[in-house]
Amino acid sequence: MSYLYRFTVFTPTYNRVHTLPRVYESLKRQTFRNFEWLVVDDGSTDNTHELVENWQKENLFPIRYFWQENAHKKTAHNRGIQEAQGELFLPLDSDDEALPAALEILNRHWCAIPDLERGMFSAVTGLCVDTEGRIVGSRFPADVLDSDSLKIRYHYHVTGEKWGFQRTDILREFPFPSDISGHVPEGVVWSAIARQYKARFVNQALRIYHTEDDSLSNSAVVVHGAAKNAEGHALSAREVLCNEFIWFFYNPKWFLKMAANYTRFHIHLQKTKPGKHWPLRGFVPCLLVALMYPFGRLLYWLDVRRSIRG
Repeated sequence: MSYLYRFTVFTPTYNRVHTLPRVYESLKRQTFRNFEWLVVDDGSTDNTHELVENWQKENLFPIRYFWQENAHKKTAHNRGIQEAQGELFLPLDSDDEALPAALEILNRHWCAIPDLERGMFSAVTGLCVDTEGRIVGSRFPADVLDSDSLKIRYHYHVTGEKWGFQRTDILREFPFPSDISGHVPEGVVWSAIARQYKARFVNQALRIYHTEDDSLSNSAVVVHGAAKNAEGHALSAREVLCNEFIWFFYNPKWFLKMAANYTRFHIHLQKTKPGKHWPLRGFVPCLLVALMYPFGRLLYWLDVRRSIRG
């Protein structure tokens, strides 16, 4: 497949005129210039379009802008994948910034993977720092480690925000489900890729991670939007229980939580979409869900209480 650029830097945005300049300025400072910036506007009602249009006129690097009706981050991501003209797809949120050498470092590590092995790899992932320059979460167990994101999470217990690219051609094979309403946790896609491809993990800071009260990844999406986003979270719980269970003994609490969430979100789902169901596969996932069923009902009740208070 022929690509015009090494990287597509992808930014989904919704009413982020106050933070988008931070993204743009960080891209202006990049030491590696073989990239395009792809902005998918998920129905903004501020002047995002005019802002990006002014940057396009500056013509410092290729910028492409697409507007769509508000349809959640997953739909913007799928649109970005289809429009991407870069070999490597690098999401950069609308409230964050890349460090000046980020693309150069990512490209160097990608090129360092032997040609005959590169087809088995989907990604290079590095570290994030906060606005004070402190590493977010923990480091990887080696400066350069070839593994997958599931082993990194469960076996090595690496925590915190990380950042890197995925191959565009692989992402086109693993789109976010478009027939699900509301939010779909990103792990549904990243874990599916991790079960088939390796990634290279590097202990170099690449991105400055900013937290915003209205962040698209804010945990309030789960708590206060439990009913609206139930379908995606029920699917996510099912995928963890059925496809990641070999890691159970590395983090049993996580799997018990997912078992309770499976019940929690399916109860919500039956209220909004009667008959909709993500069936479990295998005896052990079914057993876990049965054991955690009372806790799942309790979590559902707490969601309803919060909704009433809200």
